[in-house]
Amino acid sequence: MGQVLGCVQVDQSTVAIKETFGKFDDVLEPGCHCLPWCLGSQVAGHLSLRVQQLDVRCETKTKDNVFVTVVASIQYRALAESAQDAFYKLSNTRNQIQAYVFDVIRASVPKLDLDSTFEQKNDIAKTVESELEKAMSHYGYEIVQTLIVDIEPDVHVKRAMNEINAASRMREAASEKAEAEKILQIKRAEGEAESKYLSGMGIARQRQAIVDGLRNSVLAFSESVPGTSSKDVMDMVLVTQYFDTLKEIGASSKSNSVFIPHGPGAVKDIASQIRDGLLQGNAADS
Repeated sequence: MGQVLGCVQVDQSTVAIKETFGKFDDVLEPGCHCLPWCLGSQVAGHLSLRVQQLDVRCETKTKDNVFVTVVASIQYRALAESAQDAFYKLSNTRNQIQAYVFDVIRASVPKLDLDSTFEQKNDIAKTVESELEKAMSHYGYEIVQTLIVDIEPDVHVKRAMNEINAASRMREAASEKAEAEKILQIKRAEGEAESKYLSGMGIARQRQAIVDGLRNSVLAFSESVPGTSSKDVMDMVLVTQYFDTLKEIGASSKSNSVFIPHGPGAVKDIASQIRDGLLQGNAADS
């Protein structure tokens, strides 16, 4: 009904191109406009001023002969003040932008090897944006943002890169594991050496305490009982220890049976053997 009465509505973020008898006349802003169709006025079309996005997939080759697919995301919009150029100069804006992206990426990526391509993707995006801005500004479009959102190597190359990375990680893990085992062995050896040293010190102190105790006992008994010799005192001490040993063996329920000579005539032999063993041990220590 509005068109019959010569009235048209232009939505927000949109401009309309007005023609009179097929010739450009004006750019209509958002709102209601009167177009007397009887005087040859009409709306040739509408142009959106919103930011639009175009994703471009470009296959190219790096300097080290690896084929990659570069995915670029181009955000652009038409300029209201250049709406006439944006509407009339380009028949297919998206194809035009895509052609420029292909040209810039295929001129930039072959100068870089694969690793550098990943590292310098921001530089590639800036180069694409700069070239697009210079080219599309003549057609009434503004390039808002250019992003390199993905770089996809060939599937075989990607698998090989993953295997190289995995092998490197395993080599580092094996090296760290070997170093840890080395440290454990060193610490274990140091612990065993320290343990044996302390055990030896304990045994030496134990023997010294026994010798000191026996010496004090012999001296005290000799002074208390006149006429007794050191040999008599040692025999009595050894016999006492002998019966204490038999008592401890009999008192323990988990001990094994031990058969030793224990007759009255054998006590003297046992004392002689023990005394000779102690004398030999002292001689060996000295």
